[in-house]
Amino acid sequence: MTGEKLDRYVVRLKEGDAQAFDYIYERTHRAVYFAVFYILRDKMLAEDVLQDTFVRALSALEQYTPGTNFTAWLCKVGKSIALNTLKKRGRETVTDLSADPGAYGTQETSLPFVFDLARKVLSEEEYEIVMLCQVAGYKRREVAEMTGLPIGTVTWKNNEALKKLKKALEKEGSL
Repeated sequence: MTGEKLDRYVVRLKEGDAQAFDYIYERTHRAVYFAVFYILRDKMLAEDVLQDTFVRALSALEQYTPGTNFTAWLCKVGKSIALNTLKKRGRETVTDLSADPGAYGTQETSLPFVFDLARKVLSEEEYEIVMLCQVAGYKRREVAEMTGLPIGTVTWKNNEALKKLKKALEKEGSL
C-alpha cells in the first residue's frame, strides 16, 4: 500500500506539485543515505551524494516506471553517483591524509565503531536492512517495501545480521 501511495506522489510531482516532493523525501531519504553511506564510508560525502541523488532523480523523473519500486530506483541512482564519486576522487591528486583525515575536512575523524564494524562483517543487503530497521527506525514491513523483499526475508536477514554483528562485537571485546 505504501508503495502505491508513494507512486501517487511521484505522479503528482511529475505533474508539478512541488509539495509532493516533501512526502517523497521524507519516505525515502534514509534508505538512500544508508545505501550511499555503505559505499562511501564518509558521513559528509554521503550527505552530499544524497542531495545530488534527489537533484538527479528530479531531472530524470520521467525515466521512473510507476508500479515498480521507487525507493529502490532512488537507491540505484544514489549508488551510481556514489560509485562515480569514488572513481573521481581516486583520479584526483590528494595530499597524504592518512595521518589525520579529519584535519582536511574530507572525512570525519572517526566513524561510529559499530557502523564501521557492521560494514566489515555484513553484506551490503544485510547492512542496508540493519541500518533501516535499527538505526533509521523503519518497520520491517516498510523496509520490505523499500527493498522489494518479502517481510519474512527482511525479518530473517535483520536477525541474522544482528547475530553476526553481536558475534563480531564479542570477538572485538566490545560487549
